[in-house]
Amino acid sequence: MSKRRLKIISFIVGLFVLFFVLQYDFAEDDSLNAWNLPLSGKIILLDPGHGGPDGGAGTGQTLEKDIALEITKKVRDYLQMQGALVIMTRETDTDLAAPDTRGYSRRKVEDLKTRLKMINEGDNDFFVSIHLNAIPSSRWSGAQTFYAPQYKENAEAAKFIQDELRTNLKNTTRRAKPINNVYILKNAKKPGVLVEVGFLSNPAEKEKLKKDSYQEKVAISIYQGITRYYTNEKELVEPEY
Repeated sequence: MSKRRLKIISFIVGLFVLFFVLQYDFAEDDSLNAWNLPLSGKIILLDPGHGGPDGGAGTGQTLEKDIALEITKKVRDYLQMQGALVIMTRETDTDLAAPDTRGYSRRKVEDLKTRLKMINEGDNDFFVSIHLNAIPSSRWSGAQTFYAPQYKENAEAAKFIQDELRTNLKNTTRRAKPINNVYILKNAKKPGVLVEVGFLSNPAEKEKLKKDSYQEKVAISIYQGITRYYTNEKELVEPEY
C-alpha cells in the first residue's frame, strides 16, 4: 500500500473518530440537560384551603374545599414534572385539626395553626395557599394573587403568578396585591403567596371553575408563575390598568 493511500485512509479514520467523539459529547450534554430540571432541589408546600367539615365558599355540591384541592393536585403534578419536591397540607377531604377536637370554631383555629406550623417548621422553600372567593355581589369575577409585604420574594412570586393568571385566563386585569390581615400570610416565616382563583359567587365563573379544563388552566398559570420566580427572571413590573 502506497504512503499516499495510507495517509488518506488515516485521515478518513481520524475524521470518523472525531465525529464519534463529538456526537458522544453532544449526547452526554443532552442527557445532562434532561436531568437539569428548572425546579430540581426546590421544596414547595401547597396548601389547598379548608377541608372536612369546613367547606369554605360555595353551596350544595360546589364547594371551595373540593375545587381548591383538585386545582392544587394539578399544580403539584406540574411542579413535580419539573423536579420540585412538593408537600401538601392535605390530599383528601379533611381538615388539619385533631380528630378529638370538638366544635367548628375550635377545629378551624387548630386547622389554621397546623397549616402555619407545617409552613414554618417544614423543609419547604416556598408555599402557595389556594382558595376560592365568594361575596354577596355576583358582579365580581377573576383570579388574584395576594402576598404579605414582609419578604421581597413574596411580591416577586405573586407578580409572576398574577401575570400568568391574567395572560392565560383572560378574565382579569388585577395586579398582585399586598395584604396584612390574612393569618397564614401574616405569620409565615417563609416566602409564599395566597391565590384566590375565582369567585363562586359569580354564576358564570362558578361554572368555569367546576370544569376540569378550566382547573387545568388555573393550575398551569400558578405553576408557570412559580417557575418564573425560581428561574431568576428579572422582577416583573406589572402594567397599569
